[in-house]
Amino acid sequence: MAWSPDKTEVKSWNEWDTLRHVIVGRADDCHIPPAEPALDAKVPEDSDMRGQWGRRPQETIDRANELLDNFADQLRGRGVRVDRPTSIDHSQPATTPDFHTDSQFGCMPPRDVLLTVGHEILEATMSYRCRWFEYLNYRPLMQQYWDEDPKFRHEAAPKPRLTDEDYHPDYLSDKIGVEKRLQWAA
Repeated sequence: MAWSPDKTEVKSWNEWDTLRHVIVGRADDCHIPPAEPALDAKVPEDSDMRGQWGRRPQETIDRANELLDNFADQLRGRGVRVDRPTSIDHSQPATTPDFHTDSQFGCMPPRDVLLTVGHEILEATMSYRCRWFEYLNYRPLMQQYWDEDPKFRHEAAPKPRLTDEDYHPDYLSDKIGVEKRLQWAA
């Protein structure tokens, strides 16, 4: 049966076949996350993000959305079906019994959360507390694919607790050797 952009078929067996269907993120309500243990290693010491958190300036959100919308339009112009996530309110705190952080992140990079292998989309877990609930942006699409594609499978990795004890603040320190890192990772 020939491929149709109107028919949902989740399927990816390699990285070089013709792109037919993709999810492009949104910058809506994107936030710089509050300080949390996993961010120290990610945010460079000289970054203007360090020490700041909260909603990104509207002009940067608008510009990012303009770029993402243009990218989606370019793909559609080439016959690719483009789906977009449903943004949740990222200004809400992320709270579980194990942690609290004052805001969330966003839903710009679907590739961080979802991976297609065959007829299955694997939902990754996030190591940042601010991204713990990010999967919720994509659940309406997962439901749609489930409803429309009888071969579709969706599996979510177990979510980590992200307690303070799960992080080692000196992990990237030059004073900590490989042996200690391997011990922590075991």
